[in-house]
Amino acid sequence: MVAKRQVSVKSIKRKARKAQKAITGRAKEFSYRGHSLEELQNMELNELLPLLPARARRSYSRQMNHEQEKLYEKLLGDKENIKTHVRDLIVLPQFVGKTIELYNGNSYIKFEIKPEMIGHYLGEFALTRKEVKHSGPGVGATRSSKFLPLK
Repeated sequence: MVAKRQVSVKSIKRKARKAQKAITGRAKEFSYRGHSLEELQNMELNELLPLLPARARRSYSRQMNHEQEKLYEKLLGDKENIKTHVRDLIVLPQFVGKTIELYNGNSYIKFEIKPEMIGHYLGEFALTRKEVKHSGPGVGATRSSKFLPLK
């Protein structure tokens, strides 16, 4: 005898939400702390600072160094590709859509600034360390490896 499965109200509502989402097919609009991207881009720096995290507020309140100021001016300009070593500049809404090549200590990593990056440091998007890839044990790893012929 097969028991009938009970359908909960919660699952019915969940299916209805999924169906509605599939019908609309619209992506969720970006907002940062309750403000749309257009609003953020139109704000002055002193209006934007209270919305940023504490570390970013402190960094901007203590003023930018010479290298950061140069990069800031380039990012506000019309230049497309910008190569830089400055990793400690905090992403502002005015930078969204720009392409940056950031030095990671070995090579330049190219990426486009997206709205989700606002409030983060540029250096967070160009990793300086390689991902560890383990392979087999090397010579000297075990006692038996001393009998392996060296090439």
